[in-house]
Amino acid sequence: MMSEKKKELIRTLKFVLFSISAGVIQVVSFTLMEEVLHLVHWLSYLVALILSVVWNFTLNRKYTFHSANNVPIAMFKVALFYLVFTPLSTWWTAVLTGEVIAWNEYLVLILTMLVNFVTEYLYDRIIVFGGSIDTAKNIPADEMTVEER
Repeated sequence: MMSEKKKELIRTLKFVLFSISAGVIQVVSFTLMEEVLHLVHWLSYLVALILSVVWNFTLNRKYTFHSANNVPIAMFKVALFYLVFTPLSTWWTAVLTGEVIAWNEYLVLILTMLVNFVTEYLYDRIIVFGGSIDTAKNIPADEMTVEER
């Protein structure tokens, strides 16, 4: 049996680990587009972000939040988040890495990924999966509370 506090800690740790894996996908794909394909910074960032979002959503829905909610609706909610986050982060990436400010594109990528991590966890936890957490049938028995058994 697991307390709610411990269960939430495990949920947060899973989100962190899956976000790290999504971050690796984002950094590797960004680097390939920057260094091999020589795409502009904002386009490299945008494509890498989309790849990491799809990966992160898929893993977190199933293994972190154990959500049985409607996948298209959940993905639509995530898309709403990124309708705001993506233009803002693409804009600040272009500004911060542009000729005037000229920050290193990898520094900007890492800072942006940190902002994304914190805001997306809160958004997913409250908005996307808030009402459907632990409704899937794939919850490991050792992560269930007494009420869920």
